[in-house]
Amino acid sequence: MVKQKLLAGLYVITDDVLIPEQDLLSACEQALIGGASVLQYRSKTIFDQPSAFAKRRQTAVRLRELCHRFDALLIINDDLDLCQAADADGVHLGQQDLHISEARHRLGREAIIGVTCHNNDQLVAAAERDGADYVALGRFFHSKTKPGATKAHIEDLIRIRQQTELPIVAIGGVTADNAKLLIDAGANMIAAIYYIFSSDEIAARASILSSLFAQKRN
Repeated sequence: MVKQKLLAGLYVITDDVLIPEQDLLSACEQALIGGASVLQYRSKTIFDQPSAFAKRRQTAVRLRELCHRFDALLIINDDLDLCQAADADGVHLGQQDLHISEARHRLGREAIIGVTCHNNDQLVAAAERDGADYVALGRFFHSKTKPGATKAHIEDLIRIRQQTELPIVAIGGVTADNAKLLIDAGANMIAAIYYIFSSDEIAARASILSSLFAQKRN
């Protein structure tokens, strides 16, 4: 329950294309200043040099320290080894990644494990049964980052919200113009990539999205 209380608000995801390596920490800091409560380190760049893992670990450790300074969580995309090496708060798994049970065995009871479930009731039910801490649904709108991702609809979010107590992350083309629709339909978190990190005003855009949750509480 304690973990679930932390899983609310703006969930930002890094992107190798949008954020040059030398700007990653400063860009993430701006997102945290703007109120992001969860940061996912998602790096899909293929490194050939032997020092690649050590370099990513160093980056992840610095991101963890940065997140914790803002009382935010650091989630690692896909990579259990990196999650353990950096002592991150948890990992996000896709449907083609390791099973939740293996991630839980390796990371322990306190780690946060999230799972992509697209728009699928059965995948959500399985994730909840297997011990996931949150599920991610989407894409809900046109996504510049992953245009080919499985399409989800607001009706899917409303239906699945009624079927699970797990926190839900809504992802896919989220902007200031459509985020409230997802929050009102039951999303505990809204995930943003392009809207946040394609801008020169990262903190301001993060603040706009974060403020939507404060408005709902009021």
